[in-house]
Amino acid sequence: MRKLASTLIIPVESQVRELDAKILLSCVAAERGFPVIMGSRAFTHFQAASVPRGVYLAKSMRSLSNTMFKILRQLGHEIVAWEEEALVHPPPDTYFTLRLSPQTIKQVSHVFAWGQENVDLLRQYPDLPAGLPIHITGNPRGDMLRTEMRPYFDVEVDKLRNQYGNFILINTNFSDVNPFIPSVGLFVPAKNPHKELKLGQSGIGMSRQFAAGLWNHKQAIVEDFKRLIPSVAQAFPDFTIVVRPHPSENYKIYHDIAAEFKQVVVTNEGNVIPWLLAAKAMVHNGCTTGLEAYVLGVPTISYLATLNEYYDYEYQGLPTKLSYQCFNFEELKSTLALILSGELGVAEGEERKRLIDYYLAAQHGPLSCDRMVDILEQSGYSRKQPSANPIGTYIQGWLSAKLKALLTNLNMHRPGPNRLIYHDHRFPEITVADIEQRITRFSKLLNRFDRIKVEKYSKHLFKMSIVGNK
Repeated sequence: MRKLASTLIIPVESQVRELDAKILLSCVAAERGFPVIMGSRAFTHFQAASVPRGVYLAKSMRSLSNTMFKILRQLGHEIVAWEEEALVHPPPDTYFTLRLSPQTIKQVSHVFAWGQENVDLLRQYPDLPAGLPIHITGNPRGDMLRTEMRPYFDVEVDKLRNQYGNFILINTNFSDVNPFIPSVGLFVPAKNPHKELKLGQSGIGMSRQFAAGLWNHKQAIVEDFKRLIPSVAQAFPDFTIVVRPHPSENYKIYHDIAAEFKQVVVTNEGNVIPWLLAAKAMVHNGCTTGLEAYVLGVPTISYLATLNEYYDYEYQGLPTKLSYQCFNFEELKSTLALILSGELGVAEGEERKRLIDYYLAAQHGPLSCDRMVDILEQSGYSRKQPSANPIGTYIQGWLSAKLKALLTNLNMHRPGPNRLIYHDHRFPEITVADIEQRITRFSKLLNRFDRIKVEKYSKHLFKMSIVGNK
């Protein structure tokens, strides 16, 4: 009897940030004979009990995933993981309590690291399981930044330039204090003003002192950017100002500004990479897009009108260190003018090159996606499924998965800014044809994937396989 390959389960939380990269990974895995289930993270969890035993690719190892990881293992799935936020992280002690959990990480079979810095950080974790393999593979999102991948976005780049002309991109990342729904911020607003605020989803694992300091700092930066956007619009009237908020942010404060300035546009449409490639310059504050812009060769400014060296350099310092740093509007205005006139290009220097090489592997040579699938094959997942658990363990996992799905569905439909609205904000409806169109672009670019088949698996989920593979 022929043994079945493990199904590779690839959840996507933020469509604009992750989808293209995870389609690429899905294609590489399917090309090697892995059946792949790819799509919405929430809806992946709804289907966890019906997916054939396989390997779940987790994007984090936070305590928030403890229950789901336990269920996945009870159902017979194995878990491999990477740390989605590893490029921009707080100092180790805070990072460990914020992003890692002893209960969660012990359920993981392999970890894929963005680069050597990620490995060095993880090796300091006191609760790192003995013998847990950590592989320096890079990340599929890094693959999308490589020079040979940039033509993938040519159509979008041309469309953006035709639509907006010459534009300055302002990226924000203030979901900690300006969240789409209150519960995902650093603190949950209290009805009683005299009651101590409860930590929100993004603050779980932080000390109250660290969270409160970060909250105050981020609030000040939000005010800086509320003043910055109109000032840039007034200083550069011949340029469109595109404000691109973080996918988890509330856009209202930016729409209010755009209502007063005709040349200001607020959008989070599509992957950020074509926006970066189409822009004349990008402005941010400690945002991962600063790193992405540096790799893409886009001139970038980190605006530090409110400076806290601990949070701005120790916490989110990498994208800032890879950018020009401006500490007041006049400095930003003059730097931006030099960039827009063509007198100043991307920030360079040996220190920046050393930093990016330390943090980001697989900038050349085999794709990160291929390196990851190599590890999966070497670990035997392409030849067989994980072993089945005893029936009692499986039933416990099945019941827990169904109960969790029921409770999540109920929570999604609560009145107000509920989880379903938040889900659809981050993962809008997408069709098989949309996925196929993106695969076709990868196929033409890489001369691969011409036998990949896409089918609808369930709502917001897709099955990908290679034609002729049974």
